Amino acid sequence: MSRWEDTPVVAFADDLSGAAEVAALLRRPMRLALHVADLGVPAASGEATVVDLDSRYLPDEAAADAVRAALAAVREAGDGSTEDTRTDSAGRCARPGGPSVDGPGRPRTEAPDATARAFRAVSSRSSYGSPLLYKKCDSLLRGPVGAEAAAFAEGAELLVIAPALPVAGRVVHDGVVLVDGAPLRECAAWRAEERAAPQSVAEALAPLPTTNVPVEAVRQGPIALAGHFRQLAARGRHPVCDTETDTDLAVVTAAAALLGPGARLLGSGGLAAALGRRLGTRVPEAADSPVPSASDERPLLIVAGSAEPTMAGQVARLVTAGVRHVLLAPGQLAAPGLVALPELTPGTVTVVSVDGSDGVRPSTARGIVGGLARAVAALPGRPDLVLTGGETARRVLDAAGVTTLWPVGEIHHGAVHSRTSDGRSVVTRPGSFGGPDSFLRIVAALRPRLASPSSPTSTPTPPLPAPSGTAPSEQGVTQ
Repeated sequence: MSRWEDTPVVAFADDLSGAAEVAALLRRPMRLALHVADLGVPAASGEATVVDLDSRYLPDEAAADAVRAALAAVREAGDGSTEDTRTDSAGRCARPGGPSVDGPGRPRTEAPDATARAFRAVSSRSSYGSPLLYKKCDSLLRGPVGAEAAAFAEGAELLVIAPALPVAGRVVHDGVVLVDGAPLRECAAWRAEERAAPQSVAEALAPLPTTNVPVEAVRQGPIALAGHFRQLAARGRHPVCDTETDTDLAVVTAAAALLGPGARLLGSGGLAAALGRRLGTRVPEAADSPVPSASDERPLLIVAGSAEPTMAGQVARLVTAGVRHVLLAPGQLAAPGLVALPELTPGTVTVVSVDGSDGVRPSTARGIVGGLARAVAALPGRPDLVLTGGETARRVLDAAGVTTLWPVGEIHHGAVHSRTSDGRSVVTRPGSFGGPDSFLRIVAALRPRLASPSSPTSTPTPPLPAPSGTAPSEQGVTQ
């Protein structure tokens, strides 16, 4: 029987909000890296790693190459290769060409060579066998999931696939994703995508050879299911598991654990949560805990960067509570110039959103996200951030020069609170997650001393005037 409890875990995700979701659900001391190169950086003992491959909007071949590069980096780390690791002037481990990666507010105490030896001990095959590899996919099957799955399966004996997310009403029945009971192709979840939703999980994962495993087989229990998995592996097929409840996902995880180190897992946050429960909670040592921020006095900026229709209601709740709202025109953000946001006052809360009243134009979305990220990064000071939508979150952190996050925990499902190396709070959340009070709950968690959020104005700010000479506003909202 595989002892996953003693196995190092490395997970890959195609966007930042998904990576943060997995990091919180795996229930281990965790480092969330924004670059594959950071897989070669020494980690604290017992620390697992999730990497955002930033591949959601890449062409299929480029996304597959990103997965292959990540797998190669894991193999090199497991072999004890440290050629790409160096130390800075303070003796801290640094990513080539990047900043130090010490935990938030806590310097490493080990000498660099001792830290490297600890990393090899945690990651090497001789100590624990191969690391457990997990690939996060979108529960709505968006992005290049087929190309990434095929690349992730290379070198594996079996890929166990379960993309259901029951907590969000997303299940798999007869190999089809259902969202609140409706087939994926019949719901509006793909409104901001440039292609049609797949009819089945198998279609989304093509060209990977898969076979659907009905829920009746899943509910026979882990031993019988593991036997079914082995039969499929012998035929060169990978199982796509019908799962409708968290219990179903727990059975899939338990069955995969019986298969040994040749099995890899591919699924949404639902499967990651089941894996986290199986791994068991490891309480971080005091040295691993983030240093509390000095500052409820820091400004808190909420960047509502998502095309989801529920976002407007979530923002409206904030405005009603007294939060300043800055509404930006999409055409202005997509233009080459920098959009200047109003200065943030210490101790206040501000929400920035994009006017999507004219509908969604997917072809302009990435340009809008880029303009929004530049505007946020140009703000003076270092505000705490709430970032919705994986693409928005990644572009904002890239523009701000953040390369690593240390997850603290979840505020609600999918809303993951992390720290940066300078002690700032960053909350990431998929755009489609959270109820009407999601933002209010996040603000209450980050600013508990505020009885109700307040700021200089409680009404939305009209779109800032476009720079002279820019084109009229285009339709479109962020992802």
